Amino acid sequence: MLRYGKLARQAVAVLGYIAERYAVDAAAISSSEIGQARKIPTALAAKLLSQASTAGLVLGRTGPGGGYRLAKPPGQIRLVDIVSLFGHSQEENQCPYCVDWCGKGTPYPLHDGFMKLLKNARTFLEDTTLAVFAKPKEQPVPKKLAAKKPARGECATAQPAATNRPAAAGNR
Repeated sequence: MLRYGKLARQAVAVLGYIAERYAVDAAAISSSEIGQARKIPTALAAKLLSQASTAGLVLGRTGPGGGYRLAKPPGQIRLVDIVSLFGHSQEENQCPYCVDWCGKGTPYPLHDGFMKLLKNARTFLEDTTLAVFAKPKEQPVPKKLAAKKPARGECATAQPAATNRPAAAGNR
C-alpha cells in the first residue's frame, strides 16, 4: 500500500495544474507559475517536476520559453504513477492490531472494514487519471435551449410575481 503523504499530495497538485492546461500544442508552464498557483515554494515545485520528468510523466525544457508539459495525455497518467514516486511503500496489511492479532484466529472487529478501506484507496489511485483535472470543452447550446430574448418592455431578469394566495389543500 502507498502512503499518500504531503509530498505526494503536492505532486498531484503540481501535475494537476499542468493537466488543467493540457493541449497538444500548449505552451510549457514554468515551475514558478505552478508554485504560485498551487501556493507551494517554486523550489519544491521544480524538485517535484524534475523527479516527474525523470519518471517520464512530464517533459521539461530550460531557457526562454522553457517549462514543463505532460509527457502524455492526462488520461494516461494515473494518480498511482505520481503517488508511487513521492509516497512511501508500506506493508499491504496495515492493521492496527496486525502484530498481536491478525492471522492468529478470528480477525479483530475492525479488520474487514480496514482492509476494505485500504483496497478502496488503492483502487482509487489506480483508476483515477489526471483527466479529472481537464476542463471540459464548452459545447454550443442547442438552439431550442438557448435563452429567448425578452419581449419588448419585458425585463430579462423578471421573475414571476409571488402570490399571497394560500396553497391548495393537497400542496401543504
